[in-house]
Amino acid sequence: MSEHNTNQGSAVRHRHRTEGPQKHVIAFIFSIVLTLIAFAAVAAGGVNASFTIILLVVMAVLQVLVQLGYWMHLKDKGHMIPILFMAFGFFVAGTAVITALYWVWW
Repeated sequence: MSEHNTNQGSAVRHRHRTEGPQKHVIAFIFSIVLTLIAFAAVAAGGVNASFTIILLVVMAVLQVLVQLGYWMHLKDKGHMIPILFMAFGFFVAGTAVITALYWVWW
């Protein structure tokens, strides 16, 4: 008899579902498209400056979400604590920026 009792017959096997490269390729293409849209908005000289800034901010937020979700794997189960810490960090940083702006202009 072997020293390792694996008990494979009655045990339920839980395999970690690996995701294939398809989702990473799609996320990479989406990141490239977002970058190209941002470059095109800046390269087009006739576009309104305020629209360009808003578009760049939207593209940046989408890029961050793609990066965090797919490359940092925060879309997977078991990542709630890092997400909460990052949300708290964004809250603290946003509060600091708003406080600094209020302090400077008023």
